[in-house]
Amino acid sequence: MPSEYAEVQVRPGGEDDLASLTDLYNHYVRETAITFDTSPFTPEERRPWLLSHPVDGPYRLMVATDGGPRRILGYATSSPFRPKPAYATSVETTVYVAPDAGRRGIGTLLYKALFEALSDEGLHRAYAGIAQPNDASTRLHERFGFRHVGTYREVGRKFDRWWDVAWYEKEL
Repeated sequence: MPSEYAEVQVRPGGEDDLASLTDLYNHYVRETAITFDTSPFTPEERRPWLLSHPVDGPYRLMVATDGGPRRILGYATSSPFRPKPAYATSVETTVYVAPDAGRRGIGTLLYKALFEALSDEGLHRAYAGIAQPNDASTRLHERFGFRHVGTYREVGRKFDRWWDVAWYEKEL
């Protein structure tokens, strides 16, 4: 990893991170089809999302920082896969990396910390939906043992075009 990232720290996210996390996510809302949200959020609108990721899991939020108090390089989450009780042992995972921090191993550090945190949660499977094309995300997920299980064709519409979502799963 380049020396500028030698001080990267990964830790659970918290209330003090809300504004920075919202800014990072809003970049992807405005500029990409990686998320299917179409309108940017205020920090207050994102607060319920933040609060749905308590430190004691199984729905976690891990953030990577450059060692400074607020410079968020990226985050990874586990969230409920579906709301019905029989899905409780499955989670959906995701990673977002700051646009200027890509291709430096931040996603790998985040997923490593996330899966370590989830290892004692009694979970059975993790799922990830990847809007296509997204080779970097596909490579990251495959590196962590996810395998492709199917693709929803033209399931999302953003920026006046249709987007496919490839679904991946990983045994926990």
